[in-house]
Amino acid sequence: MAGDQIGLPHFFLIPMRAEGMFRDEAVLRVCAGKGGDGCSSFHREKYVTRGGPDGGDGGRGGDVVFEVTHDESSLFRLARQREYRAKNGQSGGANNCSGASGDSIYLKVPVGTQVRDANRGNLLADLTQAGESVVIVAGGKGGKGNARFASATRQSPERFDKGKLGEKRELMLELKLVADVGLIGLPNAGKSTLQRKLTSARPRIGAYPFTTLDPNLGMMETGREPPTLVLADIPGLIEGASQGKGLGLQFLRHVERTRVLIHLVDCSVEGKNPFEDFQTIRKEIEAYSQELGQRDWLLLATKVEDEDSLAKASTLFKQADVTGLAISAATGEGVEPLRGKIFDLVQNAGLAK
Repeated sequence: MAGDQIGLPHFFLIPMRAEGMFRDEAVLRVCAGKGGDGCSSFHREKYVTRGGPDGGDGGRGGDVVFEVTHDESSLFRLARQREYRAKNGQSGGANNCSGASGDSIYLKVPVGTQVRDANRGNLLADLTQAGESVVIVAGGKGGKGNARFASATRQSPERFDKGKLGEKRELMLELKLVADVGLIGLPNAGKSTLQRKLTSARPRIGAYPFTTLDPNLGMMETGREPPTLVLADIPGLIEGASQGKGLGLQFLRHVERTRVLIHLVDCSVEGKNPFEDFQTIRKEIEAYSQELGQRDWLLLATKVEDEDSLAKASTLFKQADVTGLAISAATGEGVEPLRGKIFDLVQNAGLAK
């Protein structure tokens, strides 16, 4: 998945949650315009009964173009319309007048959009850079007018060409978030609270599972270069997510492009084994993608606010055989050291492999 390790935007991103308005999939039908027909015409003027051929060419049909922009953070707006059609080219006219080309349609898509042929499943475009554009279906060529077919041996041709049909496609669009860091964990592990503490994002938070149903992006200031990093709060995963249980596949899709994973485990719940929670998510990540399972990551014990939770965090790190960090986003304990650790992880991501 080396192709997904792309340059990162360093500017403010609006949080992705818009209540009930986030879409990371869309099925569209796009139709380019037909080329205009050529014209069969002969020059006419006083005292000239049949002049030479002067039929003009038809105009080219309009294209359907995808433009990548940071102004869009979801496929919701695009998915509201099922079909998009570019304009047809105009027919040619007399006096060698060419028809006007049809207007193209420019559709804005968010960074991280993958475009596939809905029938064949093949990848047509992987749109990962703001400002890039791709003609997804091309307009048909305009037909030639009869003036094009004149020759020394055929001075009065009546032949002209019809315009070509534009391309048509059924498309499946998928959005995969582009971020430096992905926050993962079981529901209610504290991801949204932590993101709110570290970034400008304001996700909905609450003391019950599945508060976050949509991914959220936020910018973390580093005080170094680069000055900001993009953090993605991925909705809570559950056991069986890699097989599509719940919304698992949709959720896991959004961690594919992240450079570093921060795995949050709640150490505050009495009678619960944090290590089992840790293993649940690790298994789902590795089952979904072997490459993703090898991504640089950090284990974070969350809601560590008393001696009991601190002991659970220590046991978790020992059982997982990793050096982790214990924090409380609610009190702010450990958050600033974490900020520096995240920066170092992103800067060194993949260097040891």
